[in-house]
This record gives sequence, C-alpha cells and structure tokens, in this order.
Amino acid sequence: MHTRATHNRKLGKLVTVRPLENGDTQTVTALFARLSDASRTSRFHAAKPRLTDREAGILAEVGPNSHVLVAHVGTDPLPAGLARLARDRSDPGTAEIAFEVADCYQRAGIGSLLVDMLLADARAAGIRRVDALVEISNRPALSLLHRILDHATTRFEDGVTCISAAL
Repeated sequence: MHTRATHNRKLGKLVTVRPLENGDTQTVTALFARLSDASRTSRFHAAKPRLTDREAGILAEVGPNSHVLVAHVGTDPLPAGLARLARDRSDPGTAEIAFEVADCYQRAGIGSLLVDMLLADARAAGIRRVDALVEISNRPALSLLHRILDHATTRFEDGVTCISAAL
C-alpha cells in the first residue's frame, strides 16, 4: 500500500494513511503517549504505563511477516492511529491484526479506516484468515471488528475475546 488520503466527515479533516517504516519507534511511542491508561489496558491486555525500547522495536518491526499502517489527521504532526498485521510463522496464510487509536480521535472512524485498509493489504499479500485478541470490555474494538469482518467467529479465553474470520 502506498500513502492514501481520504476526507473524514466526522472530523472534517483529511486523514492520511501510510505504511510505517521499519524501525520507526518514534511514531510508535508517540501514539502510545496519546493513549490513556484505560486505552493502553484495553489494547495491551494489562496495565502498561510505558513501552520498553524492546517493545517499541517489536511494534515498529515491518518486513515480510509484518505490516503496519499509520494514520495522521490534518496538520496534526502526531499519529492518530496504528494498525498491525503479523503473519503466523507456522501458517503464513493466517495473520493476527491489532490496532490502536489516540483517545482524541476515537469513535471518529480512524480505526475502521485503518483496519479496512489493513485487510485489503492482507488479501493482496495472500492472507486468507485473520485473528484478533480483544479485551472483553473493549466494546468499541469488538464492534468495529464484527462490523468489518464477514462471518467472524468468536470464542472467549482467559478474559480475552478471540475473533477469527476468513478473508
């Protein structure tokens, strides 16, 4: 995927989505800083006051088995959201997706845009199934995934909702 810009009606601004460059920990940590404690807990399944350098490096890893999209809104220099795709090394036709959106942009369509674009990239890369692990209490993320993923299956495991869908 190349950089793509689209007008967001809820925000009344242009949203630009681009692939994250491999190793761009600055963007990853900038978005992490824009997440509230509650958003961090929902996204990372535990209290997460900070990212270690190693964790930021892992989240910024882009390559043959991982792909990350970053969204920016208008002239805001900080990232509005990220969406990640990581292939299952034992089954390259399957990948896990995850996403996070800065609190100031939640419920404005940024997550939906990112996930929709990420799924298009997944299909183009030959991925046939995606999985997502979502906190049971994260109703907005669950709603987004059930809205975007056709015929998703859901199971519950240790306080986490496991969602799977064929592409």
